[in-house]
Amino acid sequence: MSSSIRTTEEVKPDDFAGIRDWVFDLDNTLYPRHTNLFSQIDQRMTSFVAEFLQLPSDEARVVQKDFYRRHGTTLRGLMLEHAVDPDAFLEYVHDIDYSWIDPDPGLGEVIAALPGRKFIFTNGDRKHAERAARQLGILDHFEDIFDLVAADLVPKPAAETYDKFVGLHRVDTANAAMFEDLARNLEVPKRLGMRTVLIVPANFEDTFGDVWEHEGHDGSHIDYVTDDLGTFLKSIS
Repeated sequence: MSSSIRTTEEVKPDDFAGIRDWVFDLDNTLYPRHTNLFSQIDQRMTSFVAEFLQLPSDEARVVQKDFYRRHGTTLRGLMLEHAVDPDAFLEYVHDIDYSWIDPDPGLGEVIAALPGRKFIFTNGDRKHAERAARQLGILDHFEDIFDLVAADLVPKPAAETYDKFVGLHRVDTANAAMFEDLARNLEVPKRLGMRTVLIVPANFEDTFGDVWEHEGHDGSHIDYVTDDLGTFLKSIS
């Protein structure tokens, strides 16, 4: 880990003085990775790809992950290379059991206490974000949800998508912070002047997800790293 990246134990409230816009990714960020909720979405994406492209499950899995890495989301790859109906895809893959998420009133309290506006910025759709945030008990604390549809189906880490978000909500990036579980999705926010916080698996173990998802976790575009969002927010509030 780069010596310039600070952890939860090293962060101080003054580090976030002046922040007025708090931007949170959803999956594996607002709800913790160990809930494994995203595994349901992941499996349904594989199933969708297998049926849509008429592939065996193991081959569909390879195609799915290739799209995810090259295009930012599986959906983007399917749209660009196979003209899939995005609404059908999003409806199918988000038909999951949200009870896997435990309500977290403590997280709701610390988010509510942050000064200024709070946003969810997700590569999923609004319905998925609302269901997950409602299950967590934090939905009412957010100004808005900027989802994949609002981004014209162009996912993070595309620079144009951040520009759309910043323009729509008139975000002063010098006084904004972004929280994400994928390091590559923090490169543009850092260039825009935001403070960047990477959310990693508990105990900093690469337990879940593909190895490439953790690439760049020690890059200069990461200001802070934590494996406990709630504790981190308490330390700066």
